[in-house]
Amino acid sequence: MKVIKTADGSTTLYREDIDETYHSRHGAVQEALHVFIETGLKKSTKSPVRIFEMGFGTGLNAYLTYQNTDTEVFYTGLELYPVSKEIIEETEYWKALKADKTDFLKMHQLEWGSFQKHSENFHLRKLEGDLSSLELNEKFDLIYYDAFGPRAQGELWERPILEKIVDLMDEEAIFVTYCAKGQVRRDLRDLGLEMERLPGPPGKREMLFGKKGC
Repeated sequence: MKVIKTADGSTTLYREDIDETYHSRHGAVQEALHVFIETGLKKSTKSPVRIFEMGFGTGLNAYLTYQNTDTEVFYTGLELYPVSKEIIEETEYWKALKADKTDFLKMHQLEWGSFQKHSENFHLRKLEGDLSSLELNEKFDLIYYDAFGPRAQGELWERPILEKIVDLMDEEAIFVTYCAKGQVRRDLRDLGLEMERLPGPPGKREMLFGKKGC
């Protein structure tokens, strides 16, 4: 695992074993803002909002969510390979986010496995595990699908896993991902989501947006 700098000045992690970065090399923070905040969070009308993130990773999407809403948030992040606190400190995301270092690191110091209060309105539950074996008897209003890409983790973009994600979505829930692969869009559409291709973040032409009907 290496910490590398991206084009917008923020950092990301690079996993040599699968030759993948956690965020876009064209800009980690601007990608997260474009895909998950502007196209996801800010289009949700739910209050409180229940969010499920596939791929908690560095916590960047979670902290940006915390920074960009006044709505009460119940945020669940699933991660198979939790990032060490030492690596998180190397990312120095608090600088790019103009945040307090202690406040940012608090998110990574909260216990795993159950909802913990990061602030009065932001409740975080970090789960360690694999999506294929995850069992959650609840529904979510917003899905951040931020798994590694199909080239590196193809199984996470196949129909059985996507069906599991759609089953987690409540009525009128939103699904967003940086991926724009045609088969993923078609599978999600066949599973009942209204799908759109929307302009992607810098360096990527398109991304996917979906909404579950009533």
